[in-house]
Amino acid sequence: MDRKCGVLLPITSLPSPHGIGCFSKEAYEFIDFLKASGQTYWQILPLGQTGYGDSPYQSFSTFAGNPYMIDLEKLIDAGYLTREEVTNCDMGQQNPSYADYGKLYENRMPLLCRAYLNSPFCLQPQEKWKNAAADEERAAFSAFIQRESGWLPDYALYSAVKKHFKGIAFTKWDEPIRIRRPEAMEEYRQKLAEDVRFYEFLQYMFSVQWTALREYAHSKGVRLFGDLPIYVAMDSADTWSHPELFELDEKGFPTLVAGVPPDAFSETGQLWGNPIYRWDYHKDTDYAWWMQRFRYAFQLYDVVRIDHFRGFESYWVVPAESTDARIGEWRKGPGDDLFHVMKQTIGDEMIVAEDLGILTVAVRELLERTEYPGMKVLQFAFDADATQEYLPHNYTTNYVVYTGTHDNDTTRGWFDRLDSRRQSFVMNYAGVDNGIGVVWGLIRAAMMSVADTAIIPMQDYLNLGSEARINTPSTIGDNWKWRLAPGQLSQELSQSMRVLAQTFGRI
Repeated sequence: MDRKCGVLLPITSLPSPHGIGCFSKEAYEFIDFLKASGQTYWQILPLGQTGYGDSPYQSFSTFAGNPYMIDLEKLIDAGYLTREEVTNCDMGQQNPSYADYGKLYENRMPLLCRAYLNSPFCLQPQEKWKNAAADEERAAFSAFIQRESGWLPDYALYSAVKKHFKGIAFTKWDEPIRIRRPEAMEEYRQKLAEDVRFYEFLQYMFSVQWTALREYAHSKGVRLFGDLPIYVAMDSADTWSHPELFELDEKGFPTLVAGVPPDAFSETGQLWGNPIYRWDYHKDTDYAWWMQRFRYAFQLYDVVRIDHFRGFESYWVVPAESTDARIGEWRKGPGDDLFHVMKQTIGDEMIVAEDLGILTVAVRELLERTEYPGMKVLQFAFDADATQEYLPHNYTTNYVVYTGTHDNDTTRGWFDRLDSRRQSFVMNYAGVDNGIGVVWGLIRAAMMSVADTAIIPMQDYLNLGSEARINTPSTIGDNWKWRLAPGQLSQELSQSMRVLAQTFGRI
């Protein structure tokens, strides 16, 4: 990677008048802010559709985009919704600092359904859509469905059937459709045809709007830094439509699930609950499904961060009935064989390895062989002494350095919770004589390091406390909610960011 810098901010954390960050004018304004601030990268979290727990790392599909990110203003402009319909919809917009996923689920999805029924794409469009312009739109929609035929039909049917069964996990559906008997598949396709097309419509709208935003970012010299979770959710279109890819029993239920043993984030480990891959099957098929995932990711992003990269060397499996991740075992992953196939099949794309946690010699050797940049997080750097590998003076160039990530507290919140000894260590290292300037001092330390790329969470540039934390691992119910408030990004902050980027040669 070049010597550059960027900002970590989820799409959902953008301000907007409709309850959650989306592909609205605020996203375009944020790109303008990044450009003015001398930033090259906008790092985001996975774009997938979220379910229970609201985590973007537990999506209903590894390919489908999150419908909450569709800009409602563009649907108004297209004539699919009225201003009054959007204004009267309670999406939690009364609190601009946090997303209310309950209200979004209850009210925004029905609003999107109304937009679909008022569009030229429904099975029986209104008379006003019977014209040449609408015919062109429908042709583009049909071309999209054909282009994404490798995943979209299964995802749309899965979503429609899930809606039919009141949102319960597919493992609890009636057996014929749960195990995808051909006659059941055909029955539900016909019975739920309008709903199937609705979910195809959502993905089309998502694709059109994301593509426009991506092209705008490129026109401003901003590169999009995406995130690819290593696992898919158990309750997902991927697991339902391709059970052969996963370690499931004869009835389609997992016997082992994914997680990590106790680490810096959790004393009892992290029990993720994702199905485990059948790596022997993937190898026998030349990793065809993985190649499909990688191709799709590189259509979306300029750089892809692979979450839990160490799981490709070895991965932690936990009995499915476990309540935490302390009991389990390590199993051997595909290693660099997967990435060798990827480079041969797709090419030498830009990948960053999320290599946090327990790093064995074998994991380090895998990183060296792939030559992918790893990650350094400053919040992990002050537990020992000057030899700690996360301290900037110990870096080499092939890294991405962060003050913290979406799984950490904000740097202000983290510092405030340290004991006095560690606070003194941090202040001495950051070159400040009190806690007031610590966050900016650590940002400077990251920016002046030799690491090729420095990514700073937006909350740290704003010096926000724990109220702005994105996620606390191994907890549910209060994560993924924080949002920028309108007007929070100032010209003065932009200028300070730009000066810092210039000073340390990152523009």
